[in-house]
Amino acid sequence: MTPAIKAPLLPNHDPSSPSSSPPEEKHGSFAGAIFNVSTSIVGAGIMSIPAAFKVLGVIPSLSIIVIIAWLSNVSAGFLMKSTVAGDATTYAGVMKESFGKPGSVAVQVITMVVTFGSMIIFSIIIGDVLSGNEKGGVIHLGLLQGWFGSHWWNTRFFSLLFIFVFLFLPLVLCRRVDRLALSSAISFLLALLFVIISSVLAIVALVQGRAKSPRLFPDLNNGGQSFFNLFTASPVIVTAFTFHFNLHPVGFELKDPLQVLSATRVSVILCATIYSATGLFCYLLFGDATMTDVLMNFDESSGSSIGSLLNDIVRVSYAIHLMLVFPLLNFSLRANLDELLFPKKVSLVNDNKRFFGLTFPLLISCFLAAIAIPDIWYFFQFLGSTSTVSIAFIFPAAIVLRNVNGISTLKEKIVASVMFALAVATSIIAISTNIYSFTETEEA
Repeated sequence: MTPAIKAPLLPNHDPSSPSSSPPEEKHGSFAGAIFNVSTSIVGAGIMSIPAAFKVLGVIPSLSIIVIIAWLSNVSAGFLMKSTVAGDATTYAGVMKESFGKPGSVAVQVITMVVTFGSMIIFSIIIGDVLSGNEKGGVIHLGLLQGWFGSHWWNTRFFSLLFIFVFLFLPLVLCRRVDRLALSSAISFLLALLFVIISSVLAIVALVQGRAKSPRLFPDLNNGGQSFFNLFTASPVIVTAFTFHFNLHPVGFELKDPLQVLSATRVSVILCATIYSATGLFCYLLFGDATMTDVLMNFDESSGSSIGSLLNDIVRVSYAIHLMLVFPLLNFSLRANLDELLFPKKVSLVNDNKRFFGLTFPLLISCFLAAIAIPDIWYFFQFLGSTSTVSIAFIFPAAIVLRNVNGISTLKEKIVASVMFALAVATSIIAISTNIYSFTETEEA
Protein backbone atom coordinates (compact mmCIF):
# COMPACT_ATOMS: atom_id res chain seq x y z
CA MET A 1 0.00 0.00 0.00
CA THR A 2 1.26 3.43 -0.80
CA PRO A 3 1.12 5.89 2.11
CA ALA A 4 -1.59 8.47 1.90
CA ILE A 5 -0.60 12.04 1.13
CA LYS A 6 -3.22 13.49 3.43
CA ALA A 7 -2.47 13.42 7.14
CA PRO A 8 -3.76 15.56 9.99
CA LEU A 9 -1.40 18.17 11.31
CA LEU A 10 -3.04 18.20 14.76
CA PRO A 11 -3.64 15.18 17.02
CA ASN A 12 -7.11 13.72 17.09
CA HIS A 13 -9.36 14.70 20.00
CA ASP A 14 -10.26 12.10 22.56
CA PRO A 15 -13.63 10.76 21.39
CA SER A 16 -14.58 9.97 25.01
CA SER A 17 -14.35 13.60 26.01
CA PRO A 18 -17.77 15.23 25.99
CA SER A 19 -16.33 18.60 25.07
CA SER A 20 -14.50 17.27 22.06
CA SER A 21 -15.88 17.04 18.56
CA PRO A 22 -14.37 15.45 15.46
CA PRO A 23 -11.88 17.86 13.93
CA GLU A 24 -12.97 19.36 10.64
CA GLU A 25 -10.74 18.18 7.82
CA LYS A 26 -8.88 21.06 6.21
CA HIS A 27 -8.84 21.26 2.43
CA GLY A 28 -6.69 23.30 0.12
CA SER A 29 -8.23 26.12 -1.90
CA PHE A 30 -8.76 26.10 -5.67
CA ALA A 31 -6.81 29.35 -6.02
CA GLY A 32 -3.99 27.84 -4.00
CA ALA A 33 -3.98 24.82 -6.34
CA ILE A 34 -3.69 27.11 -9.39
CA PHE A 35 -0.74 28.95 -7.86
CA ASN A 36 1.00 25.75 -6.75
CA VAL A 37 0.61 24.09 -10.15
CA SER A 38 1.59 27.28 -12.00
CA THR A 39 4.65 27.73 -9.84
CA SER A 40 5.60 24.07 -10.38
CA ILE A 41 5.48 24.75 -14.14
CA VAL A 42 7.18 28.16 -14.27
CA GLY A 43 10.41 27.22 -12.63
CA ALA A 44 13.89 27.57 -14.03
CA GLY A 45 12.64 26.42 -17.44
CA ILE A 46 11.58 29.90 -18.43
CA MET A 47 15.22 31.02 -18.38
CA SER A 48 16.17 28.64 -21.19
CA ILE A 49 13.07 29.24 -23.34
CA PRO A 50 14.73 32.21 -25.16
CA ALA A 51 17.71 29.97 -26.01
CA ALA A 52 15.24 27.48 -27.52
CA PHE A 53 13.80 30.32 -29.63
CA LYS A 54 17.31 31.11 -30.86
CA VAL A 55 17.88 27.50 -31.93
CA LEU A 56 14.44 26.68 -33.32
CA GLY A 57 13.22 30.03 -34.62
CA VAL A 58 10.06 31.85 -33.55
CA ILE A 59 7.35 29.88 -35.35
CA PRO A 60 8.56 26.34 -34.46
CA SER A 61 9.14 27.44 -30.84
CA LEU A 62 5.62 28.86 -30.45
CA SER A 63 4.17 25.76 -32.12
CA ILE A 64 6.06 23.39 -29.82
CA ILE A 65 5.00 25.38 -26.74
CA VAL A 66 1.33 25.04 -27.74
CA ILE A 67 1.67 21.31 -28.51
CA ILE A 68 3.58 20.48 -25.31
CA ALA A 69 1.13 22.53 -23.23
CA TRP A 70 -1.84 20.63 -24.70
CA LEU A 71 -0.16 17.25 -24.26
CA SER A 72 0.80 18.08 -20.66
CA ASN A 73 -2.80 18.92 -19.84
CA VAL A 74 -4.03 15.72 -21.50
CA SER A 75 -1.49 13.55 -19.70
CA ALA A 76 -2.45 15.13 -16.36
CA GLY A 77 -6.05 14.12 -17.09
CA PHE A 78 -4.94 10.56 -17.88
CA LEU A 79 -3.05 10.39 -14.61
CA MET A 80 -5.77 11.69 -12.28
CA LYS A 81 -8.59 9.76 -13.96
CA SER A 82 -6.68 6.51 -13.50
CA THR A 83 -5.80 7.44 -9.91
CA VAL A 84 -9.35 8.07 -8.69
CA ALA A 85 -10.52 4.88 -10.42
CA GLY A 86 -8.27 2.86 -8.10
CA ASP A 87 -7.12 3.04 -4.51
CA ALA A 88 -3.90 5.01 -4.96
CA THR A 89 -3.30 8.58 -3.79
CA THR A 90 0.18 9.08 -5.27
CA TYR A 91 1.83 8.90 -8.69
CA ALA A 92 3.88 5.92 -7.52
CA GLY A 93 0.72 4.28 -6.22
CA VAL A 94 -1.12 4.41 -9.53
CA MET A 95 2.00 3.11 -11.30
CA LYS A 96 2.13 0.23 -8.81
CA GLU A 97 -1.50 -0.66 -9.58
CA SER A 98 -0.68 -0.77 -13.30
CA PHE A 99 2.84 -2.20 -13.38
CA GLY A 100 3.54 -3.56 -9.90
CA LYS A 101 6.53 -2.71 -7.72
CA PRO A 102 8.88 -2.03 -10.67
CA GLY A 103 6.47 0.63 -11.94
CA SER A 104 6.28 2.46 -8.62
CA VAL A 105 10.05 2.33 -8.12
CA ALA A 106 10.63 3.65 -11.65
CA VAL A 107 8.43 6.70 -11.17
CA GLN A 108 9.87 7.36 -7.69
CA VAL A 109 13.47 7.24 -8.90
CA ILE A 110 12.81 9.36 -11.99
CA THR A 111 10.77 11.90 -10.01
CA MET A 112 13.63 12.22 -7.55
CA VAL A 113 16.09 12.73 -10.41
CA VAL A 114 13.89 15.44 -11.94
CA THR A 115 13.09 17.28 -8.72
CA PHE A 116 16.60 17.08 -7.29
CA GLY A 117 18.09 18.06 -10.65
CA SER A 118 15.70 21.01 -10.92
CA MET A 119 16.55 22.13 -7.38
CA ILE A 120 20.21 22.14 -8.35
CA ILE A 121 19.41 24.14 -11.50
CA PHE A 122 17.47 26.68 -9.44
CA SER A 123 20.40 27.06 -7.08
CA ILE A 124 22.86 27.47 -9.97
CA ILE A 125 20.76 30.26 -11.48
CA ILE A 126 20.36 31.98 -8.11
CA GLY A 127 24.13 31.78 -7.64
CA ASP A 128 24.66 33.25 -11.13
CA VAL A 129 22.33 36.16 -10.39
CA LEU A 130 23.78 36.98 -6.99
CA SER A 131 27.47 36.25 -7.54
CA GLY A 132 27.93 35.94 -11.31
CA ASN A 133 29.94 33.37 -13.24
CA GLU A 134 32.58 33.01 -15.92
CA LYS A 135 31.71 31.52 -19.30
CA GLY A 136 33.80 31.40 -22.44
CA GLY A 137 36.42 33.60 -20.83
CA VAL A 138 33.83 36.32 -20.17
CA ILE A 139 33.14 37.29 -16.57
CA HIS A 140 29.51 38.13 -15.76
CA LEU A 141 29.21 40.07 -12.52
CA GLY A 142 26.45 39.19 -10.09
CA LEU A 143 24.17 41.72 -8.45
CA LEU A 144 26.10 41.67 -5.19
CA GLN A 145 29.43 42.42 -6.91
CA GLY A 146 27.80 45.15 -8.98
CA TRP A 147 26.33 46.82 -5.90
CA PHE A 148 29.06 46.29 -3.29
CA GLY A 149 32.19 45.20 -5.18
CA SER A 150 33.90 41.83 -4.83
CA HIS A 151 34.21 40.55 -1.27
CA TRP A 152 34.51 37.14 0.37
CA TRP A 153 30.95 37.33 1.71
CA ASN A 154 29.33 37.79 -1.73
CA THR A 155 31.12 34.91 -3.43
CA ARG A 156 28.95 32.12 -4.81
CA PHE A 157 29.59 29.86 -1.81
CA PHE A 158 28.60 32.31 0.91
CA SER A 159 25.66 33.91 -0.92
CA LEU A 160 24.11 30.48 -1.57
CA LEU A 161 24.86 29.38 1.98
CA PHE A 162 22.91 32.38 3.29
CA ILE A 163 19.93 31.61 1.00
CA PHE A 164 19.88 27.93 1.97
CA VAL A 165 20.00 28.58 5.71
CA PHE A 166 17.73 31.59 6.08
CA LEU A 167 15.20 31.08 3.26
CA PHE A 168 15.13 27.53 1.93
CA LEU A 169 15.32 25.81 5.31
CA PRO A 170 12.22 27.48 6.83
CA LEU A 171 10.21 26.86 3.64
CA VAL A 172 11.12 23.19 3.24
CA LEU A 173 9.99 22.55 6.81
CA CYS A 174 6.34 23.08 5.72
CA ARG A 175 4.54 19.72 5.92
CA ARG A 176 1.49 20.47 3.76
CA VAL A 177 1.80 21.67 0.19
CA ASP A 178 -1.17 24.02 0.64
CA ARG A 179 0.90 25.92 3.21
CA LEU A 180 3.08 26.97 0.27
CA ALA A 181 0.18 28.56 -1.64
CA LEU A 182 1.05 32.11 -0.55
CA SER A 183 4.72 31.77 -1.45
CA SER A 184 3.64 30.21 -4.76
CA ALA A 185 1.37 33.17 -5.48
CA ILE A 186 4.19 35.62 -4.77
CA SER A 187 6.54 33.52 -6.89
CA PHE A 188 4.15 33.46 -9.85
CA LEU A 189 3.57 37.23 -9.66
CA LEU A 190 7.33 37.81 -9.65
CA ALA A 191 7.65 35.65 -12.77
CA LEU A 192 4.91 37.77 -14.33
CA LEU A 193 6.82 40.92 -13.38
CA PHE A 194 9.87 39.47 -15.13
CA VAL A 195 7.84 38.95 -18.30
CA ILE A 196 6.30 42.44 -18.17
CA ILE A 197 9.65 44.20 -17.75
CA SER A 198 11.27 42.05 -20.46
CA SER A 199 8.40 42.92 -22.78
CA VAL A 200 8.72 46.64 -22.05
CA LEU A 201 12.48 46.56 -22.67
CA ALA A 202 11.95 44.71 -25.96
CA ILE A 203 9.23 47.11 -27.14
CA VAL A 204 11.42 50.14 -26.27
CA ALA A 205 14.33 48.56 -28.14
CA LEU A 206 12.02 47.91 -31.10
CA VAL A 207 10.84 51.54 -31.17
CA GLN A 208 14.42 52.83 -30.93
CA GLY A 209 15.60 50.47 -33.65
CA ARG A 210 17.86 48.48 -31.32
CA ALA A 211 15.87 45.24 -31.41
CA LYS A 212 17.45 42.21 -33.03
CA SER A 213 15.96 40.58 -36.11
CA PRO A 214 14.61 37.21 -34.99
CA ARG A 215 14.69 34.15 -37.21
CA LEU A 216 11.26 32.75 -37.88
CA PHE A 217 12.65 29.27 -38.66
CA PRO A 218 15.84 27.36 -37.81
CA ASP A 219 19.05 28.20 -39.66
CA LEU A 220 19.53 25.21 -41.98
CA ASN A 221 22.88 26.31 -43.39
CA ASN A 222 24.60 23.65 -41.32
CA GLY A 223 22.65 20.87 -42.97
CA GLY A 224 21.64 17.92 -40.85
CA GLN A 225 23.06 19.33 -37.64
CA SER A 226 20.53 22.17 -37.69
CA PHE A 227 17.72 19.67 -38.12
CA PHE A 228 18.91 17.68 -35.12
CA ASN A 229 19.08 20.89 -33.07
CA LEU A 230 15.28 20.69 -33.10
CA PHE A 231 15.58 17.61 -30.89
CA THR A 232 18.08 19.18 -28.50
CA ALA A 233 16.08 22.36 -27.94
CA SER A 234 12.64 20.74 -27.76
CA PRO A 235 13.37 18.87 -24.50
CA VAL A 236 14.06 22.25 -22.88
CA ILE A 237 10.40 23.11 -23.52
CA VAL A 238 9.28 19.67 -22.31
CA THR A 239 11.16 20.25 -19.06
CA ALA A 240 9.46 23.63 -18.69
CA PHE A 241 6.00 21.95 -18.71
CA THR A 242 6.71 19.11 -16.30
CA PHE A 243 4.60 19.49 -13.15
CA HIS A 244 3.08 16.02 -12.84
CA PHE A 245 5.11 15.07 -9.75
CA ASN A 246 3.12 17.68 -7.78
CA LEU A 247 -0.27 16.79 -9.25
CA HIS A 248 -1.23 14.30 -6.53
CA PRO A 249 0.01 16.28 -3.50
CA VAL A 250 -1.96 19.33 -4.70
CA GLY A 251 -5.02 17.36 -5.83
CA PHE A 252 -5.47 15.25 -2.72
CA GLU A 253 -5.46 18.28 -0.46
CA LEU A 254 -8.54 19.57 -2.33
CA LYS A 255 -12.06 18.50 -1.33
CA ASP A 256 -12.41 16.77 -4.70
CA PRO A 257 -9.06 15.58 -6.12
CA LEU A 258 -10.35 15.95 -9.69
CA GLN A 259 -10.62 19.71 -9.16
CA VAL A 260 -6.88 19.81 -9.73
CA LEU A 261 -7.55 19.20 -13.42
CA SER A 262 -9.43 22.50 -13.73
CA ALA A 263 -6.60 24.20 -11.88
CA THR A 264 -4.13 22.51 -14.21
CA ARG A 265 -5.98 23.74 -17.31
CA VAL A 266 -5.87 27.34 -16.09
CA SER A 267 -2.22 27.01 -15.07
CA VAL A 268 -1.10 25.51 -18.40
CA ILE A 269 -2.77 28.31 -20.38
CA LEU A 270 -1.19 30.98 -18.16
CA CYS A 271 2.24 29.41 -18.33
CA ALA A 272 2.15 28.82 -22.09
CA THR A 273 1.38 32.53 -22.51
CA ILE A 274 4.24 33.49 -20.20
CA TYR A 275 6.69 31.19 -21.97
CA SER A 276 5.71 32.51 -25.40
CA ALA A 277 6.07 36.15 -24.34
CA THR A 278 9.37 35.52 -22.55
CA GLY A 279 10.92 33.63 -25.45
CA LEU A 280 9.81 36.13 -28.08
CA PHE A 281 10.66 39.36 -26.26
CA CYS A 282 14.00 38.16 -24.85
CA TYR A 283 14.98 36.88 -28.30
CA LEU A 284 14.09 40.31 -29.71
CA LEU A 285 16.27 41.92 -27.05
CA PHE A 286 19.37 39.76 -27.37
CA GLY A 287 19.15 37.93 -30.72
CA ASP A 288 21.95 35.43 -31.36
CA ALA A 289 23.68 36.65 -28.18
CA THR A 290 20.93 35.00 -26.12
CA MET A 291 22.54 32.77 -23.51
CA THR A 292 21.36 29.43 -22.21
CA ASP A 293 20.44 31.21 -18.98
CA VAL A 294 18.95 34.47 -20.25
CA LEU A 295 19.31 36.13 -16.87
CA MET A 296 23.02 36.43 -17.61
CA ASN A 297 22.13 38.69 -20.55
CA PHE A 298 20.62 41.18 -18.14
CA ASP A 299 23.98 41.94 -16.52
CA GLU A 300 25.06 43.84 -19.64
CA SER A 301 25.16 47.63 -19.73
CA SER A 302 21.88 49.07 -20.96
CA GLY A 303 23.23 52.54 -21.66
CA SER A 304 20.98 54.36 -19.17
CA SER A 305 20.36 54.46 -15.44
CA ILE A 306 16.68 53.52 -15.92
CA GLY A 307 17.65 50.59 -18.11
CA SER A 308 20.19 49.40 -15.55
CA LEU A 309 17.57 49.64 -12.81
CA LEU A 310 15.10 47.58 -14.88
CA ASN A 311 17.80 45.01 -15.59
CA ASP A 312 18.46 44.67 -11.86
CA ILE A 313 14.74 44.40 -11.09
CA VAL A 314 14.39 41.61 -13.66
CA ARG A 315 17.25 39.65 -12.17
CA VAL A 316 16.17 40.17 -8.55
CA SER A 317 12.51 39.34 -9.21
CA TYR A 318 13.26 36.11 -10.99
CA ALA A 319 15.89 35.02 -8.49
CA ILE A 320 13.32 35.45 -5.69
CA HIS A 321 10.77 33.60 -7.83
CA LEU A 322 13.09 30.60 -8.04
CA MET A 323 13.75 30.74 -4.32
CA LEU A 324 10.00 30.38 -3.71
CA VAL A 325 9.59 27.52 -6.23
CA PHE A 326 12.35 25.51 -4.57
CA PRO A 327 10.25 24.21 -1.62
CA LEU A 328 7.58 22.81 -3.97
CA LEU A 329 10.15 20.60 -5.65
CA ASN A 330 11.63 19.64 -2.30
CA PHE A 331 8.15 18.59 -1.11
CA SER A 332 7.80 16.09 -3.96
CA LEU A 333 11.42 14.90 -3.70
CA ARG A 334 11.13 14.22 0.03
CA ALA A 335 7.74 12.51 -0.29
CA ASN A 336 8.94 10.15 -3.04
CA LEU A 337 12.17 9.31 -1.24
CA ASP A 338 10.22 8.55 1.93
CA GLU A 339 7.70 6.43 0.04
CA LEU A 340 10.56 4.50 -1.60
CA LEU A 341 12.58 3.91 1.60
CA PHE A 342 9.74 3.54 4.14
CA PRO A 343 6.66 2.30 2.25
CA LYS A 344 5.01 0.79 5.33
CA LYS A 345 5.75 3.55 7.83
CA VAL A 346 3.21 6.06 9.12
CA SER A 347 2.80 9.34 7.27
CA LEU A 348 5.94 11.44 7.09
CA VAL A 349 3.97 14.37 8.53
CA ASN A 350 3.68 12.60 11.87
CA ASP A 351 7.24 11.27 12.14
CA ASN A 352 9.66 14.03 13.13
CA LYS A 353 12.71 11.81 13.09
CA ARG A 354 12.09 10.69 9.50
CA PHE A 355 11.00 14.16 8.38
CA PHE A 356 14.14 15.94 9.59
CA GLY A 357 16.34 12.96 8.71
CA LEU A 358 15.35 13.33 5.05
CA THR A 359 15.05 17.11 4.86
CA PHE A 360 18.54 18.09 6.05
CA PRO A 361 20.63 15.64 3.94
CA LEU A 362 18.68 16.58 0.79
CA LEU A 363 19.21 20.29 1.40
CA ILE A 364 22.94 19.87 2.08
CA SER A 365 23.43 17.68 -1.01
CA CYS A 366 21.67 20.23 -3.22
CA PHE A 367 23.86 23.04 -1.89
CA LEU A 368 27.08 21.14 -2.57
CA ALA A 369 25.97 20.19 -6.08
CA ALA A 370 25.04 23.79 -6.93
CA ILE A 371 28.54 24.91 -5.94
CA ALA A 372 30.21 22.23 -8.07
CA ILE A 373 28.16 22.46 -11.32
CA PRO A 374 28.73 25.51 -13.58
CA ASP A 375 26.15 25.42 -16.41
CA ILE A 376 22.44 24.56 -16.79
CA TRP A 377 22.01 23.89 -20.52
CA TYR A 378 23.19 20.27 -20.48
CA PHE A 379 21.05 19.68 -17.39
CA PHE A 380 17.94 20.84 -19.26
CA GLN A 381 18.79 18.89 -22.40
CA PHE A 382 19.34 15.59 -20.59
CA LEU A 383 16.53 16.06 -18.06
CA GLY A 384 14.11 17.01 -20.82
CA SER A 385 15.10 14.17 -23.13
CA THR A 386 14.98 11.46 -20.45
CA SER A 387 13.39 11.91 -17.05
CA THR A 388 10.83 14.63 -17.65
CA VAL A 389 9.56 12.99 -20.85
CA SER A 390 8.88 9.85 -18.81
CA ILE A 391 7.04 11.66 -16.02
CA ALA A 392 4.99 13.95 -18.24
CA PHE A 393 4.15 11.66 -21.17
CA ILE A 394 5.50 8.10 -21.22
CA PHE A 395 4.19 6.92 -17.83
CA PRO A 396 0.70 8.52 -18.11
CA ALA A 397 0.29 7.12 -21.62
CA ALA A 398 1.43 3.67 -20.47
CA ILE A 399 -1.11 3.75 -17.61
CA VAL A 400 -3.93 4.47 -20.06
CA LEU A 401 -2.81 1.71 -22.43
CA ARG A 402 -2.46 -0.78 -19.55
CA ASN A 403 -6.02 0.11 -18.45
CA VAL A 404 -6.11 -2.09 -15.35
CA ASN A 405 -9.36 -0.47 -14.16
CA GLY A 406 -11.06 -0.77 -17.54
CA ILE A 407 -11.90 2.94 -17.81
CA SER A 408 -9.89 4.04 -20.86
CA THR A 409 -11.91 4.89 -23.95
CA LEU A 410 -10.83 4.13 -27.52
CA LYS A 411 -10.10 7.81 -28.14
CA GLU A 412 -7.92 7.98 -25.01
CA LYS A 413 -6.01 4.88 -26.08
CA ILE A 414 -5.35 6.35 -29.52
CA VAL A 415 -4.13 9.65 -28.04
CA ALA A 416 -2.02 7.76 -25.49
CA SER A 417 -0.48 5.60 -28.24
CA VAL A 418 0.51 8.65 -30.28
CA MET A 419 1.82 10.41 -27.16
CA PHE A 420 3.86 7.36 -26.16
CA ALA A 421 5.37 6.88 -29.63
CA LEU A 422 6.26 10.56 -30.08
CA ALA A 423 7.76 10.79 -26.58
CA VAL A 424 9.92 7.69 -26.99
CA ALA A 425 11.10 8.60 -30.51
CA THR A 426 11.91 12.21 -29.61
CA SER A 427 13.68 11.10 -26.45
CA ILE A 428 15.91 8.62 -28.28
CA ILE A 429 16.87 11.16 -30.97
CA ALA A 430 17.46 13.86 -28.35
CA ILE A 431 19.68 11.63 -26.22
CA SER A 432 21.74 10.62 -29.25
CA THR A 433 22.12 14.22 -30.42
CA ASN A 434 22.99 15.45 -26.93
CA ILE A 435 25.74 12.83 -26.61
CA TYR A 436 27.07 13.70 -30.06
CA SER A 437 27.03 17.45 -29.34
CA PHE A 438 28.70 16.95 -25.98
CA THR A 439 31.40 14.75 -27.56
CA GLU A 440 32.05 17.33 -30.29
CA THR A 441 32.35 20.09 -27.70
CA GLU A 442 34.83 18.12 -25.64
CA GLU A 443 36.98 17.31 -28.69
CA ALA A 444 36.98 20.96 -29.76
